[in-house]
Amino acid sequence: MGFALSEMQLASSAFNSGEAIPHRHTGTGEDVSPALSWSAAPAGTKSFAIICHDPDAPLVKPGSYGFVHWTLYGIPGDISKLPEGVASYTQGVNDFGNRGYGGPMPPEGHGPHHYFFWLFALNATLDLPAGLTMWELFRHIEPQVIGMNRLVGVYERK
Repeated sequence: MGFALSEMQLASSAFNSGEAIPHRHTGTGEDVSPALSWSAAPAGTKSFAIICHDPDAPLVKPGSYGFVHWTLYGIPGDISKLPEGVASYTQGVNDFGNRGYGGPMPPEGHGPHHYFFWLFALNATLDLPAGLTMWELFRHIEPQVIGMNRLVGVYERK
């Protein structure tokens, strides 16, 4: 499975790329997803999907690595922003075993972790069931991905 970054841009009003994710958006805080917005979606975009993944988590299991914090899909192609704590669209399952967003909560003293918020632009509207894992979602969307980019936040528990 290979993807390449596109001209599409992903941003948050809560933090800039490379900066700390505010406590409010973490598992030790209010645990609400940050507001996100994007621009320059490719022509022909019919829908979007979002993933939040921590590759710094010391977890490796068959077919996976790191820790998935959020899988959201079924976002219509005419949408270009999500409010904080979004409850709309189709929620997948995270590695906490829950549907929806589960904020950063690395082990204490483990150092800074990087949280990749990935935005995927798709050339199709897919009717996918709720509760897909990140890897299940990737298998469904890979042929339809026409653009992608990321926003990286950092969080550390001391």
